[in-house]
Amino acid sequence: MKRSKQLNGSAAEVEAAFYDALNRADLDALMALWADDEEIVCIHPGGPRLIGHAAIRDAWAAILEHGGLHIRPSQLHETHNLMSSVHTVIEGTTAASGDPAHLLATNVYVKTPRGWRIVLHHASVASGAAPAEVPGQVLH
Repeated sequence: MKRSKQLNGSAAEVEAAFYDALNRADLDALMALWADDEEIVCIHPGGPRLIGHAAIRDAWAAILEHGGLHIRPSQLHETHNLMSSVHTVIEGTTAASGDPAHLLATNVYVKTPRGWRIVLHHASVASGAAPAEVPGQVLH
C-alpha cells in the first residue's frame, strides 16, 4: 500500500501554502490543507460561519471562480504548542476601488497524523489604514 506524502512539516508552511493557493485560485490545493475533521470552520468577512468541508469548499469555489485573491499576509503573531498553533495576521489586499485595503485574520492549525492542517480561518474587514510594522516589536 502506497503511503501518501505528509504535506507541510510546520504550521508556517501550511500558512504559506494557504496564501499561495489563494493567490493562484487553486481550490484543490487550498482544500488539501484543511484537517479531515468535519468540525473545521471558516468565516469570511461579513459572511456566516461555515462548518465542514462541503460548505467551506463551496464558499471558496465561489470566491475563487474569478481568479486569485492576491492577499499578502504580514505581521504574524503566533502562539503555539506541540499540537496546535494560532496565527493572527494582517492580510493586505486591494479593494474593488483599487485602493489598498486590509483584513485581520486568525488561522488555527492542529498537528494531525498527516501533518499540520487548518481547522479555522476567520477574516474580518479592518477599518482605516493597515498598521505599520514595527521592527523588533515585542508583545507582552
